[in-house]
Amino acid sequence: MRWQRQQLGVDDTAALPGMERMDGLVRSVTTPEFAGMTFHEVMAKSALNRVPGASAMPFDWTVNPYRGCTHQCVYCFARKTHEYLDLDYGAEFDSQIVVKINVADVLRTELRRGSWAREPVMLGTNTDPYQRAEGRYRLMPDIVGALTENGTPFSILTKGTLLRRDLPLLTDASREVKVTLAMSIAVFDDALQHSIEPGTPSADARLDTVRAATAAGFRVTVFLMPILPHLTDSIPVLDDALARIRAAGAARVVYGALHLRPGAKQWFLQWLEREHPHLVSSYLGLYPGVSATAPKAYRTWLGKRMRPLLRMHRLDGWDEDDHPRGRPQPGLAARTPSGGSLGPVRSTGVIASARPQVAPASEPTLF
Repeated sequence: MRWQRQQLGVDDTAALPGMERMDGLVRSVTTPEFAGMTFHEVMAKSALNRVPGASAMPFDWTVNPYRGCTHQCVYCFARKTHEYLDLDYGAEFDSQIVVKINVADVLRTELRRGSWAREPVMLGTNTDPYQRAEGRYRLMPDIVGALTENGTPFSILTKGTLLRRDLPLLTDASREVKVTLAMSIAVFDDALQHSIEPGTPSADARLDTVRAATAAGFRVTVFLMPILPHLTDSIPVLDDALARIRAAGAARVVYGALHLRPGAKQWFLQWLEREHPHLVSSYLGLYPGVSATAPKAYRTWLGKRMRPLLRMHRLDGWDEDDHPRGRPQPGLAARTPSGGSLGPVRSTGVIASARPQVAPASEPTLF
């Protein structure tokens, strides 16, 4: 395994925000409750990660306590980043998890810098902060505490029902700073979900988490992403998904077609060949060569299918294409203070213009 990020001052500029530096391996741990997984505990040198100003992302800052993900989503865009550690983008991304055990302490130090302007921070756009490993390491409470104590607003995007553990803390935090919560639920069929996202909680469990967060006073966004061509894009499937999202009390839906970035694309096509071989030729037609996004014609078709369903279920909803790259996205921390329609129930905090000097990293996408 190549741990070049243990060298102080060495960054991987090709990595995603929050993944460009890895310092100080402490130990590697296996444990019976996580059979087949290894946790590599490291001492991080940085916690706040700046997204370049030219990035397509609608936010400027991220914090990522983990690298690799126990959710094991076949389509996860972050898979290729594991190759920077001489680990593969397939099974090792799912099972070799890097844990930044001191991330909250480092974050507190960075937030105390005079140049920190309390700009919104996003958690959950690379690997999930509430993946199963969080049940063991409990990094998020201290991260939330550090941001709240500093008066820094933040957003969380997760597939993890461990979010419910921290709802009392997040409710208290929302009295001091702007807090936005979003739940990602891509697949509502239990068999397909277990096949393509084997480490994630069920859709029902995630919807229960939406209910709990809504009951706590948050306006929760559900990311119905990625929508999988020929698997989850039929009218009955989308209708069922939106009905269940509405019943759970979500405030809005953001939807979008599958992205297949390098690494994720190869791993996904292997899964497709194994589980749905009759669809391989169709996917190769939709995502030819190095193409990562579905054709514009497919995305337009999907939007025409989704919009009437959203109206029927009385849900606010956006196609990710409805928000130009780099513009605020509903349910996520925005680059600039956003209006009430994008914010949570409770919000405070002053945003200034100065920024600390943090090395930029390359651009992520959400899925």
